[in-house]
Amino acid sequence: MKKLWKMGLVAAMAVTTLAGCGSSGDDKTGGNEECPVKVGFVTDTGGIDDKSFNQGSWEGIVKWAEENGYSTENGKCIGYVQSNAEADYVPNLSSMAEQGYDLVIAAGNLFKDAMDQVSQQFPNTKFFIIDEVVEESNVVSGMFAAEQSSYLVGVAAAMQAKAEGGDTVGFVGGMDLELIKAFQAGYEQGVWSVDPAMKVMVDYAGSFSDASKGSSLAEKQYGAGAKVIYHAAGGTGAGVIKTAMEKAEKGESAWVIGVDRDQYDDGKYGDGSKSIILTSALKKVDVATYSVAKSVSDNAFEGGKTLMFDLVNDGVGFPAENPNLSEDIIKAMEAAQQDIKDGKVEVSATPKVNNGETGTK
Repeated sequence: MKKLWKMGLVAAMAVTTLAGCGSSGDDKTGGNEECPVKVGFVTDTGGIDDKSFNQGSWEGIVKWAEENGYSTENGKCIGYVQSNAEADYVPNLSSMAEQGYDLVIAAGNLFKDAMDQVSQQFPNTKFFIIDEVVEESNVVSGMFAAEQSSYLVGVAAAMQAKAEGGDTVGFVGGMDLELIKAFQAGYEQGVWSVDPAMKVMVDYAGSFSDASKGSSLAEKQYGAGAKVIYHAAGGTGAGVIKTAMEKAEKGESAWVIGVDRDQYDDGKYGDGSKSIILTSALKKVDVATYSVAKSVSDNAFEGGKTLMFDLVNDGVGFPAENPNLSEDIIKAMEAAQQDIKDGKVEVSATPKVNNGETGTK
């Protein structure tokens, strides 16, 4: 039986660099005087600078290194390698283990098969996988209740749309996976908690790295009357944000809800004093990577466990600062958040609207 643990979390933020890749072989874990513990990170195909999932994960690793006084130079105490295709997952994970990284972190549920294989090949290396469960004694798994934070931003989207006289909001997903459907499901429920007649448009791009597709889907949804679009699409979401910025620069109203990290700065346009990011659904992967890295440096890593990050332990949520939200919307989101924490509202991870369709409750 897998064990689910909830852990107390610490906030994390930062920025930085790169590392390389290689081929499989024996793991050579164990730090040196300069780097008592080494942490490696393998991105999914969205890339390290996706301004979302991968970037947030890396920021937690950087924060951990800085707090411990470790070098953040490429490939020293911390490092990352980017995956261009799913075929890169096994060689990239293997390379990190072979290079002597004590902890190797994989970003996303698409790594499950690769992690199953590589963690067994390198039993002396510690691994952390995000958004999937791998039941090996040297692997810690991290799961997020993304549907809960998505519910909260759904409340914001519906209230903002109604304030502007609209009756439609949109959702753009990356790949049509159960994981991303949980974002959609929570969003739908949050929207319909405000107005059951509010229309929700749903489109999946089929990729986490196709910004042009994200842009075209955003054009479609805004053109059909969506006042707000929530994206859960990694690098594809950059196209959604770009389209909204272009519209805003022409004086049109076009809001985007960011994902995984606070994307307010990513949506700034014109002189930089305004942003098209209404708010963001935080999935605190930075906190997760920081916490697991810290467990290794504290000799407290417990392989075989699954950590659950949710609203109760501050693993998901929305930003503390929301310049574009009215006080009424913030209060409604806070009330919904408390209801979820108290068990008064249960958020499902199963959506109702099909890909390419528009639906109401």
